[in-house]
Amino acid sequence: MPKKTCQLIIDSGNDYVIAVKENQPKLHRHIQSVAAKTKPTSRYIATEKTRDRLTKRTVEVFHELNGIDPKWIGIKSLVRVERVGTRGGKQYHDTACYISSLICTAKEFAQGIRGHWSIENRLHWVKDVVFNEDRSTIHLGHAPANLSVVRAIAINILRRNGHPSITISQRFLSNDIDKLLALVE
Repeated sequence: MPKKTCQLIIDSGNDYVIAVKENQPKLHRHIQSVAAKTKPTSRYIATEKTRDRLTKRTVEVFHELNGIDPKWIGIKSLVRVERVGTRGGKQYHDTACYISSLICTAKEFAQGIRGHWSIENRLHWVKDVVFNEDRSTIHLGHAPANLSVVRAIAINILRRNGHPSITISQRFLSNDIDKLLALVE
């Protein structure tokens, strides 16, 4: 996310929590360096067990902002999330970094970040895996964005009508126009 976007968010009276990815190498390295050298102002550890997954999440918040480019407007916190566990019997270790204009506890950041991933998993994952959005060959003009909106509407209609599994719903409804029309009546 560009630095200009942070400025727009702050100017509109809002706050942000932004994932820092590899495409912002200087900021990413800085957060990792701060985490390695500085004691966090807040730490929260949670363990979660679901189906074939066991995950331990450690969320750390830092307020050491020396060395951060001042063009990152409004930045007040650096957040590091470490995920360690097993997925399908295989070990994994993952670290994610965030910047924020908020001053919150590690537990509050953990809940917000986890809430975001819940949305990500319920919508974007379904659009990609069930509807094959990333493999779409439609790339011209506004068509990709329009189809993305149509997919999101379809998912919301199915969920609103009590269909928890989009895949099963798709199979159940795909060849029955009357059932499909009944969803939007």
